[in-house]
Amino acid sequence: MDNPQLLDNHGRELTYLRLAVTDRCNLRCTYCMPAEGINYMPERELLSWEEMFRLTRILHEMGIKKVRITGGEPFVRNGLLDFLTNLAGLKDLEICLTTNGVFIGEYIEALKKLGVRHINLSLDSLDWDRFHQITRRDDFAKVYANLISLIDAGFQVKINAVVMQGKNEEDIIALTEFAREHPVSVRFIEEMPFNGSGLVEEKLFWDHARILERIRSQFPDLKARPFLFGETANTYDIPGFKGNVGVIAAFTRTFCGSCNRIRLTAKGQVKTCLYDDGVFDMKPYLRSEVSDEEVKAQFLKLFKSRPLDGFEAENKRKGVITESMTTIGG
Repeated sequence: MDNPQLLDNHGRELTYLRLAVTDRCNLRCTYCMPAEGINYMPERELLSWEEMFRLTRILHEMGIKKVRITGGEPFVRNGLLDFLTNLAGLKDLEICLTTNGVFIGEYIEALKKLGVRHINLSLDSLDWDRFHQITRRDDFAKVYANLISLIDAGFQVKINAVVMQGKNEEDIIALTEFAREHPVSVRFIEEMPFNGSGLVEEKLFWDHARILERIRSQFPDLKARPFLFGETANTYDIPGFKGNVGVIAAFTRTFCGSCNRIRLTAKGQVKTCLYDDGVFDMKPYLRSEVSDEEVKAQFLKLFKSRPLDGFEAENKRKGVITESMTTIGG
């Protein structure tokens, strides 16, 4: 088999891999998991670094142009930097990283040398007390210092903030103001039901429309940017700002029609949609000594029956959503 281009059954080209390298995290964010955490998988039951590199290489040959390393928190798994070094050897592959910002400070120079330039940093509040209540950890000072260090080092930083009723509404304006003096993209995200509890809100108070309304109430001159294929955020410029803001309708799911993503969990589950419950277990398949050509054929098969959108994927699940976002990879 040559290197077939990955297209789904709806004609959408797949060019972006979201690869979770661990299900572990050092924070306990309320929208992601319960206070006591979740039952983490032993590392021996996760994909090995070698297996993740092989899958990324194969998908790169099939047209994947961008890989985002996620978790959990990627930096809690030993061997991450060596893995990124190997990925950097794949020609013309853009390597991005999502982190909670606690541990990244000591790796900034190494990441620059590897050519990693795009960092998504999860930060739901600029207030110490609200940060502590949301994350259940006292790491705000470290995260904020690392955020500033990333900006000063020239990384293209996106701040991801989940908006939650009664927890951080005040930070919609505060985080927007942060983009006035800093060249960052602040993206406000609708809360999703992946909190590990199995409890799902039927109606979302802070949906994308209400979030945008709050921003516009203080900054009426914001101007929409063009929405490009594969993007999830509707982004806006504000006159006089060094950065910009965006809103991601992650629960409302308005952007599914241009989804170009493949998701692979740390346990090896292939997800053709964030809202499905995993469509194929790649780990035992790889360990059955299949060839690269067989792996490519399996990916082609999986994406020929992809749901049209997140609502169809959720309806096809075997049960209600019970997993934590840290087990999915975001």
